[in-house]
Amino acid sequence: MILDTSVVIKRVRERRIVQEDITVVTIIEFPRVAYYSNFRGKIIFPKEQDFLTAHELQLQLAKMGSMQAFSDLLIASIAINRGALLETMDRDFLTIAKAAKLLGMSLEVKMVE
Repeated sequence: MILDTSVVIKRVRERRIVQEDITVVTIIEFPRVAYYSNFRGKIIFPKEQDFLTAHELQLQLAKMGSMQAFSDLLIASIAINRGALLETMDRDFLTIAKAAKLLGMSLEVKMVE
């Protein structure tokens, strides 16, 4: 499982353990997590294929009239290419998941509050 930045921020503010993996995007968006003593997961760095997947997704989203932020596309692409569940509070990932499905890709999104 990969956590989106929105979930990580909430857990850190609540002083909860973060044992799941995150992407380097989260480290950039929320640098404090890098020094959070209760972070126990791994930091996943993108590979070339993740950027290519993000590009494909954005092309499909443009056709749908719903382009998304680069950071969300990269997080989604990392999850897609690793077959990982993405836990988030951000509904934009549901739109990205629809685009992924149209491209024959699978993005499993778990929405939390």
